[in-house]
Amino acid sequence: MPFLRLRTVCALLVGVLSAPTAVIAQPRGAIELTLQEAIARAQRDGLPSKAAIAERDAARQRDRAFAGGLLPQLSLNGNLPVYNRSIIPVLQPDGSTVFRPQQQNESALTMQVSQRLPITGGDLFINSGLSRLDVAGERDFRTWSSTPMLVGIRQDLFRPNRQRWDNREQSLRVDISERAYREALEDVAIATTSAFFDHFNARIGLENAEVNVAVNDTLFTLNRGRFEVGRIGENDLLQSELALLRARNAVDAARLEHDRTLASLRLALGVGPAVAVTLVAPTTVPSVRADTALAVREALRNRASIVELELGDVQAERRISEAKFGSGPGASLQASVGFNQTGADVGSVYQDLRQAQRFSVGVQVPVVQWGVRSGQIEAARADRNRQEYSAQQSREQTAQDAHFAALQLALAERQLELAAKADTVGAKRFEVTKNRYVIGRIGMDNLYQAQTEKDGALQSYLQALRGYWAAYYRLRRVTMYDFEADRPITP
Repeated sequence: MPFLRLRTVCALLVGVLSAPTAVIAQPRGAIELTLQEAIARAQRDGLPSKAAIAERDAARQRDRAFAGGLLPQLSLNGNLPVYNRSIIPVLQPDGSTVFRPQQQNESALTMQVSQRLPITGGDLFINSGLSRLDVAGERDFRTWSSTPMLVGIRQDLFRPNRQRWDNREQSLRVDISERAYREALEDVAIATTSAFFDHFNARIGLENAEVNVAVNDTLFTLNRGRFEVGRIGENDLLQSELALLRARNAVDAARLEHDRTLASLRLALGVGPAVAVTLVAPTTVPSVRADTALAVREALRNRASIVELELGDVQAERRISEAKFGSGPGASLQASVGFNQTGADVGSVYQDLRQAQRFSVGVQVPVVQWGVRSGQIEAARADRNRQEYSAQQSREQTAQDAHFAALQLALAERQLELAAKADTVGAKRFEVTKNRYVIGRIGMDNLYQAQTEKDGALQSYLQALRGYWAAYYRLRRVTMYDFEADRPITP
């Protein structure tokens, strides 16, 4: 789109009857910001952007912790000591049992390296341990036991592979968190655009109201002189005075709105009240021709909600798998092989090692469930169907939002061009009408009507300018695509 001259500022200062204005020096710490600079500052220093950064960092650390859990884990477990003093039954050589007091002090230390197996969902482990048993009673003794190395595996059979499902879900969650962070920055851009134009329009409105006061004050002085010489009636003089009073009231309201919007803008930018903020008029708009097909394609490719739908599909399939295999027939296998030894002292337990083996299979076969398993499976399938319907609706809604966001930007561009022309015409018409009134060629009603139309055209132009930028950043948000750079939005 070609350059647009912001005629509004010039129109506020034009007029043979305009009053002089005082020059106010900017305090220290003053900043001047264009719209793009304001957005960049809000995305860097604003509280919403900091919250988005913290949420993204938390997601990254959770992914780091998840990835760390997939690596071999080294742990050290021990009981130092386990003391037991009690009366125990002791079997005698003649077959009788005698109860004797006994004290036991047992200490054990085990180091284990374990590794999850993502393909099967089991655990591979290597253990090394040493333990000591001290017994005090009728016969005191001490014994040591060592397991220098024990290699084993624990594996569930005919059960869901939770590790595989966790990997799939985590991969999608990471993608969602990164996309959500970029979308949060675009939300900040939209909010900052709203705050920027709230204050910009309030500032222009205040300047316009002050010019109207100067104009109406001069006209009232002129009309009072005409009334004194009998050229106009008292009704016209009263109408002129009423217009001046209304203009002064409008200044007070505009000044309050100016201060309110300035405070909101400071909050959005993350700057303190001591910093004076001056906005630079957005004199140009980007030349963007948003193709609706491109907008729909990029929205379905870049939005975090689309990946969330994929995560929902994976979770629905996981629930079906767990319902099928979680409560049906299953088994658990545990096998280990290694070396161990026992002896009266530490040195002897690492000599002449004996082979240690263990193998066990546990079986779980439900016999009567009264429809529990089948009910869980059907409920999981119904949830998957619900997820599919919701996902289809969400995808269609996303495509529809992108389609109409592109059309809205094109409409906002046309409306801005028309509003700029109407603003220029309204200002010129008021200037001509005012000059004709000064020389007595037209009546007061025509003058004030032209002033009202001029103010209305100015507000329409400001709203159209705001509407264009709001449509521009909304299109970016719903598609997560930079149409100026012709590439997806990256942080």
